[in-house]
Amino acid sequence: MSTADDSSNARHRVERVRHQLRVRLLSVARVRRLTPAMVRVTLVGDDLAGFHSGAHDDHVKLFFPRPGEATPVLPQLAEGRVLIDENNRPTARDYTPRRYDPQAGEHDIDFALHESGPASDWARAAKPGDAIGLAGPRGSFVVSDDFDWYLFIGDETTVPAIARRLEELRPETAVRAIIEVAEAGEEQSLPVHPRADVRWLHRDGVAPGDGSRLAEAVAALTLPEGDGYVWIACESLTAKRLRETFLTAHGHPKAWLKASGYWKAGVANAHEEHDD
Repeated sequence: MSTADDSSNARHRVERVRHQLRVRLLSVARVRRLTPAMVRVTLVGDDLAGFHSGAHDDHVKLFFPRPGEATPVLPQLAEGRVLIDENNRPTARDYTPRRYDPQAGEHDIDFALHESGPASDWARAAKPGDAIGLAGPRGSFVVSDDFDWYLFIGDETTVPAIARRLEELRPETAVRAIIEVAEAGEEQSLPVHPRADVRWLHRDGVAPGDGSRLAEAVAALTLPEGDGYVWIACESLTAKRLRETFLTAHGHPKAWLKASGYWKAGVANAHEEHDD
């Protein structure tokens, strides 16, 4: 089991880095169906110049055209602040930057499709030339690549972030991931990491956000020796409960644990960070 004291962050860099906020108008270059319920949309445009994402779980805000619109309403910026006209409010949701290639001028966003909603509806119908707005990321939560091991826990909404981190971590690092998806057909081919152990959990008809499968898997874990970083992201209440399990049952250092609610059951457009 890992141990840490007040010098935890001195031993390993864990910090928030702020970025200059920009609003960009982009267009769809291509669309690829990764699984029955996951779509990758590749975005392009001159406004991508200077884009930067410093961490695997960064979030950008996407602005979608409303019904009958070809171009989305975008917020205005004034001295780093976002100005939104409440009488003409944009339709926006948060998403993970899966891949940015400055040489190709491309930015991939992976969409987990739900039955309905502005983001899922847009991604399901997206085609080359469609317009979309993008702002951010405002900042990055940077975790150094010098821990002895990493553990990632989440549902399908977090697969893009987990996949990106597998690409970024040094090959000699031990990595484990526990990922809950709707069914076996939603498992993705993740980037190859020589020391990655990925376990997929299937809901098989149980409602998203139930959390019981993730809770059982976490309770049964035996954490490796050495310094380890745990990253949790899923339905908000589930993420909060899993965090408590690591702090109490596993005694994992709080400084080396991040838990986020990427969505919240019954609430539209929710994103919550769980910390003290």
